[in-house]
Amino acid sequence: MNRTLNLQKSLAILGIPVLIIVIMILLTKSSIFTKNFNSLSIAITFDLLLTVPFIYFLQIRKTNIPKITILSFVIIGMVVCTIIIPSNNQYYLDLFKTWIFPVLELSIVSYVIYKLTRFIKRYKVNKNGSVDFFTVLKDTCREILPKAAVIPVVTEIAVFYYGFIYWKKRNLSKNEFSYHKNSGTISLLIALIVIIGIETVVFHILLAKWNLAAAWILTFLSIYSGIQIIGFIKSMYKRPISIENNKLFLRYGIMNETIIELCNIDSIEISSKDIELYKITRKLSFLGALENHNMIIRLKEENTLIGLYGIKRTYKNLAIHIDDKNEFKNRIISVSNRLKLDATL
Repeated sequence: MNRTLNLQKSLAILGIPVLIIVIMILLTKSSIFTKNFNSLSIAITFDLLLTVPFIYFLQIRKTNIPKITILSFVIIGMVVCTIIIPSNNQYYLDLFKTWIFPVLELSIVSYVIYKLTRFIKRYKVNKNGSVDFFTVLKDTCREILPKAAVIPVVTEIAVFYYGFIYWKKRNLSKNEFSYHKNSGTISLLIALIVIIGIETVVFHILLAKWNLAAAWILTFLSIYSGIQIIGFIKSMYKRPISIENNKLFLRYGIMNETIIELCNIDSIEISSKDIELYKITRKLSFLGALENHNMIIRLKEENTLIGLYGIKRTYKNLAIHIDDKNEFKNRIISVSNRLKLDATL
């Protein structure tokens, strides 16, 4: 029932702005527009660029819909204006593109930076452990972006942040553990970058003889893939596994992560034996069977593993690799025993 009401409310909010856009498009196809195209071009431009976003704002101002979504109607208005308004009558549209839209973009970027800074300060005050940028970024984007856009935006920002901005060395605290030093994953990913680079050059030369545009598109996609892998690699250095507030934060860079309540751990064993991966048994590594593990965590109840772009998978047994496996196991057992003791008191 609630879902039906929410759907109806969403359709009502979107319906009026969309209806106005459709009416404006139909108006440009009518004989009225042909006879008065100069004055109507100005009116339609202002309606699409200002009236439609303003009406949308009035409808969402008292809802939980992020105000930043107004920009989507501004962009739609610009695109529609560019298509339906004769090029000779796009003076005000060009002014908007040149002077107003860049200001809107800058304002939104400034707002995101402000919100991100505020969230980081809040984490430093309320969190006992170190600040995790990826977690803060997700919390920030959930507050200012539509739900469907959060994970894709967060992933793309994180790739560039870890790949090209975050260069400071990450020193581990006593409750943090690395997982990349002895696993071989870094070497594998670096080799993959080299292979992509070699293949890109070869295919670019071959494709350029057939279609230069296709060659550059493939080259761009390959470069983008290389940038993503660099971001993945560096995020493994910057996002260690940690034990905080009676929880185990298992991270594999920005590729996979899960949070386990320590009281939900049934057993933890040091083991490198091959295991069959299926619905309730998974690996923390996004490479799956390609990467070796040296520990297996078994849970009392199923938990959720979150991968790239928010893909969720359930598990009850999780195979992981920890560089200092003995210290990690001892720390888990120590905290778990303390929790059991506290529960009996």
